[in-house]
Amino acid sequence: MAEEVARRRLGRGLASLIGDVGGETGVMERARPPRHLPTAYLRPNPRNPRRAFDSADLDDLAASVREKGVVQPILVRPMADAINTYEIIAGERRWRAAQKAGLHEVPVVVHEASDKEALELAIIENVQRTDLNPLEEAHGYQQLIDEHGYSAPGLAGVIGKSRPHVVNTLSLLKLPEAVQAYLSEGKLTAGHARALIHVEDPEAVARRIVEEGLSVREAESLRQARTVGRKRPRPEKDADTKALEKAMSDHLGLRVTVNHKPGGESGEIRIAYKTLDQLDDIARRLRWD
Repeated sequence: MAEEVARRRLGRGLASLIGDVGGETGVMERARPPRHLPTAYLRPNPRNPRRAFDSADLDDLAASVREKGVVQPILVRPMADAINTYEIIAGERRWRAAQKAGLHEVPVVVHEASDKEALELAIIENVQRTDLNPLEEAHGYQQLIDEHGYSAPGLAGVIGKSRPHVVNTLSLLKLPEAVQAYLSEGKLTAGHARALIHVEDPEAVARRIVEEGLSVREAESLRQARTVGRKRPRPEKDADTKALEKAMSDHLGLRVTVNHKPGGESGEIRIAYKTLDQLDDIARRLRWD
């Protein structure tokens, strides 16, 4: 319990550091004041969960930066093995846009952060701003689990997401590489991908979703159909039951199915009809008045 409370507090502290809805307070106030550094002094974080940077989005941001500058400082940490070199913790997109805009300096906040905290901050910033695609988010969560021993509930408390969200996001890593590629490229949404986790051939279903432009609801229906098709077949009926079905079918002239629960005394009889006349005939035979 104490560990969970501590992690929730850590999550709030990290969120305030990168400028959550409460404003840049808390840890930000304890960090060094904002300053300007040459863009050449900054280096991207190789462990940043975000891998894809859309060119069109960067062009739009660069146009804004060219006109108004970089409004929010970039969060960096000094690199111990190099002079005048800082690793970006949060804000790599702003840094890239500043370079495209031709800026030689950018505002930064220098923060002494461990590898663990730097990764947490990078994930939180991107998740809060919905900058990560679902697969990048999943890889970021898995990286925290693998490298720093987080559990799903503990990780959920730090990043401010529900436990089911974390678990469902991590499950995307179980999908085949081809399906993960669709997800990274934006051809599938997280909802589409979750519908594929338990199907027999997720790659084939994913290809159909992309080619036919199926909605998440249609993908769910397709998954249910595939799952039903994989259900364990009913046990073989014994000879006495089959003989009874045949005798009743011959007598009525209709298909009769007897489903008797193995080892019990209960069950059901189904009589299939194709026309209303056949239904009337069944009703006539069953009349007791």
